[in-house]
Amino acid sequence: MAKRKSSRPHKRTSHIFLSPRLKAQLRQGHPWVYRDAVERAPAGLPSGAWVRVQSANQQAVGLWDASGAIAVRIFSATTIPDAAWVKARVREAWERRAFLRSPESATTAYRWLYGESDGLPGIVVDLYGDEEDRRWAVIKSYSASLERVRKWVTDALASFTSLTGVVDRSGEGWAMLAGAPPPNEIIIRENGLRFAVDILHGQKTGFFLDQRDNRATVGRWSPGKRVLNLFSYTGGFSVYAARAGASQVVSVDSAPAAMTAARRNFHLNDLDPTGHEFIVADAFEQLEKYHGEGRRFDLIIVDPPSFARTKSQLPQAIKAYRRLNALAMRCLAPNGLLAASSCTAQVSPERFRALLADAAADAKRRFIIQHEAGQPPDHPVAAHFPEARYLKFLLGQVTERA
Repeated sequence: MAKRKSSRPHKRTSHIFLSPRLKAQLRQGHPWVYRDAVERAPAGLPSGAWVRVQSANQQAVGLWDASGAIAVRIFSATTIPDAAWVKARVREAWERRAFLRSPESATTAYRWLYGESDGLPGIVVDLYGDEEDRRWAVIKSYSASLERVRKWVTDALASFTSLTGVVDRSGEGWAMLAGAPPPNEIIIRENGLRFAVDILHGQKTGFFLDQRDNRATVGRWSPGKRVLNLFSYTGGFSVYAARAGASQVVSVDSAPAAMTAARRNFHLNDLDPTGHEFIVADAFEQLEKYHGEGRRFDLIIVDPPSFARTKSQLPQAIKAYRRLNALAMRCLAPNGLLAASSCTAQVSPERFRALLADAAADAKRRFIIQHEAGQPPDHPVAAHFPEARYLKFLLGQVTERA
């Protein structure tokens, strides 16, 4: 009788040998191993297999990805994760954000789990609570190999708070992992302001939660000013500016649906949208138009989408950021304020400051930085993973050259 083959696709763990140059990185706990750093790996190893990686005398445990640029995502120094191990990481992340659940925060939507910084690389979870005290968790994972732990994460979420449902937004569409789906619109609170959010179809997981603190900063600088908000999406920065007493807010976005949503958010906060402008247009073209007309603003917010998702796109991204911010500076009144942001991880904070200096030179201006920030505390940055710091936000005065 022929020996029956095992139905298991692979041993529980395999050994992966890395370049010795990764020894220090592995010791610190950096969660990514790129494929070109792998010196030896078993043939045919399937995605989602737990592996033990070794670089010189340093070891760790991670998930293997058979095809992505990141070959291994490191989870632990020694332990092969199971459901209890994952639940412990979710608990730590939950407790790390306790300050956002205090009544004083007046905030019902935040990032619960920030992947690598919270010990579960490649997985993020955003929590949205509405005015009827219903809550949805929205999961995004960045590799098919993470299906190995996704159910453990889903089960763990419900053990810390009552959830109406758990939504997966990893692909192009959405899928329910547990509970009931949300309606097309829920109303969240952020620093006491109200926003309508579409969890199922909105950008990212429905709202740009990472700009929460920066929106509040813009509000503090807005009273009495003429404000232009470029790439405004559903008007987050615009609402903060108008609520703070801006004399006029102009919101510009290329999506008509975003402008409809922005007006809705003005109404939700008892702000009359008829006193402001909502323009469907390309931001570059609109700035050229304003410059040609001689129209000037006291505060301009430049918060574009990511211009570079890979290193190969970086040169074009630098050109786009430089041109965009130079155009904005030319549309500022004397000594006006620029709030410039970048969510492109390929652009470091140092590089962003440098390109803004170049943009100012192009506009024959000087940019005097008065405030600099990144993402809020629910998007923490682990010391061993500086790549988690992707968001840059600088606010300052634009002056004429002396």
